[in-house]
Amino acid sequence: MQNSVRPLGRVGIVKVAAASFIGTLIEYFDFFLFGTAAALVFNKIFFPNLDPLIGTMASFAAFGVAFVARPLGGIVFGHFGDRLGRKAMLVLSLSIVGVSTAAVGLLPTYAQVGLLSPALLVFCRIMQGIAIGGEWSGAVLMAVEHAPARKRAFYGSWPQCGIPAGLVLATASFFFVQKLPAADMMSWGWRVPFVASAILVLLGLYIRLKIEETPVFAAVKERRQEARFPVAEVVKTAWRSLLITIFAMASPNILFYIATVFVLRYAPEHVGVSRDVVLGAICAAAFVQIFTIPLFAILADRFGRRPVLLCGSVLMVFAAFPFFWLIDGGTVLGTFLALQLALPILHACTYSPIASFMPEQFETRLRYTGSAIGYQVGGLITSGPVPFVAAALIASFGSSWPLALYVMLGGMLSLIAVSAARETYMAHIDERPGQTDGTSDTSSAASLVGGPATDAGR
Repeated sequence: MQNSVRPLGRVGIVKVAAASFIGTLIEYFDFFLFGTAAALVFNKIFFPNLDPLIGTMASFAAFGVAFVARPLGGIVFGHFGDRLGRKAMLVLSLSIVGVSTAAVGLLPTYAQVGLLSPALLVFCRIMQGIAIGGEWSGAVLMAVEHAPARKRAFYGSWPQCGIPAGLVLATASFFFVQKLPAADMMSWGWRVPFVASAILVLLGLYIRLKIEETPVFAAVKERRQEARFPVAEVVKTAWRSLLITIFAMASPNILFYIATVFVLRYAPEHVGVSRDVVLGAICAAAFVQIFTIPLFAILADRFGRRPVLLCGSVLMVFAAFPFFWLIDGGTVLGTFLALQLALPILHACTYSPIASFMPEQFETRLRYTGSAIGYQVGGLITSGPVPFVAAALIASFGSSWPLALYVMLGGMLSLIAVSAARETYMAHIDERPGQTDGTSDTSSAASLVGGPATDAGR
């Protein structure tokens, strides 16, 4: 059968990967704005009548509610992404997160409307979470399914780079607005980054509307082999892969939200490091991570996904205590070194190969749903509770050692999960998980992704 889809050249895949990067940057810029604001101002604006500790935990709970919504977004966007296509879901997810983020910047305060204010804040956060639930998998699949066979981890890492890039922009935004007089910062200054994000969203929509559907999914759709109920099929036929992908996220998730959200309160209040120093250290570390993520992806293309992920998980276990020793030293240098260890090295090593590792655990017709649920349920279990659990541990023990054990637990969970996974870096992107005979579930699409994995992309 003749197929109307044609392979992309080098310029084409760079365009697609760049579009995934820019869109992910914008969505996670919006997402991290909320996390930074939750650590710095939301407890005073939306929960002012609570005890300071309880107010902080309520603020972090509002941050964490998005992680409850994200699996729902993964299911909904995954269903339609596996039935209608990746591109349409990417445009929709960016639109939703853009509107909900700008709305946060326009919300009335508790002093103005009472309990309606935090209720609206939580609603906006839920909408953010639903949109983000479909964003990551769609962006990654656009890059991975378009990429040459032996460069899937590299091009898949581009949307991964959008996440620290979004963190840099979000952190830098609050770094500058908090320089305003305290009254201005609390009344209108914190709103500026949220409202201004609408400009970036329009740019992202313009770019995403110009990219094409992925070849392997177009081939599935042309032959009318789409799954009728992708969620049910994933749970029934790919439950093992689902569990592996869920717990593979433990290592990068726990450390990331300790380092980028909780440390913003822990270091100034318990160690005495100024908030400006912490914000600067996070921003600098995230900037370096933009470049280390593709480096670890290149290693994953050369040696396999499992070796890189396993090494990163082991490093996470051994580096958990040194990370907090550096923070607890209370020096500017120690703070910067701790964040450089956490983000460009430990997190990048355990997170970069995930963009290729997760999609390759599922066949094409179930890939959006499987990777979205695995990623987002992993986030629900291991990301969302982090600021809340960390605050409770500090309140209970008054020391950082329980936090180090918490990070070590994440490393061990990922180590076990990845150890149980199959290696996929030599497999066709359209190959059914577990195939060993070299055939594929979308054989007519094989020529679209560069032929055999041993030859394509070299």
